[in-house]
Amino acid sequence: MSIYRIKILITVVLGLWIFPAFAQKSRLIFQSDFSRPLDCRTWIAEIDNLPGHTSTVYTHKNALVLDTWGGVTVWLNKKLSGNIQIEYDRVVRMGQQCNDRVSDMNQFWMATDPKKDSLFTRRGKFAEYDDLSLYYVGVGGWYNSATRFRKYLTPASKPVIKEYTDKKHLLEGEKIYRVKTIVKDGTTSFWLNGALYFEYKDPSPLTSGYFGFRSLQSRQEIRNLKIYALE
Repeated sequence: MSIYRIKILITVVLGLWIFPAFAQKSRLIFQSDFSRPLDCRTWIAEIDNLPGHTSTVYTHKNALVLDTWGGVTVWLNKKLSGNIQIEYDRVVRMGQQCNDRVSDMNQFWMATDPKKDSLFTRRGKFAEYDDLSLYYVGVGGWYNSATRFRKYLTPASKPVIKEYTDKKHLLEGEKIYRVKTIVKDGTTSFWLNGALYFEYKDPSPLTSGYFGFRSLQSRQEIRNLKIYALE
């Protein structure tokens, strides 16, 4: 074997060892470039429309835009199960528009309602989701003071599994974040721009449920959503 081929083999082996999360076989099961208006059969938007304030969810220039004063959850109306990987790009806009605030780049995944057949019965207020079963990450919550990972349990318990308060793990306005969420063999992990923020080996793993973008009083853009089934 030539020296050149040996170098290639070593590079591949080291890559699989250092970056196991990116070396998995996968099959694309859903994608959206947000080039068309939201289809209510595919997306369910729950918006807390507070009196005197403007909140809208729409697509624009290949982005899903969450421009809201109150809370908002945009659910993908497709139940996911098994080993999956969810990835997308997201940015918190900070200009001079009325809802602009660097805070709350959040998401739900593997969400189910133990008491109802339909998950989509809420109006966007954060407390309304307390009785669900799900995983949750809030990046830059509480006016960009904390980044937290929670597992929602029933009845109405949502313990913080891990939390960051240092500047490195908080949000920057106008920065594009590549968000990656993996659920595999009882472990779920959350990555931003290739950095592992949270990893949780769940003794009682959530193996199926819905995925939703979550936010509060901010203007955010989401692009390039892809969901993979992992072997």
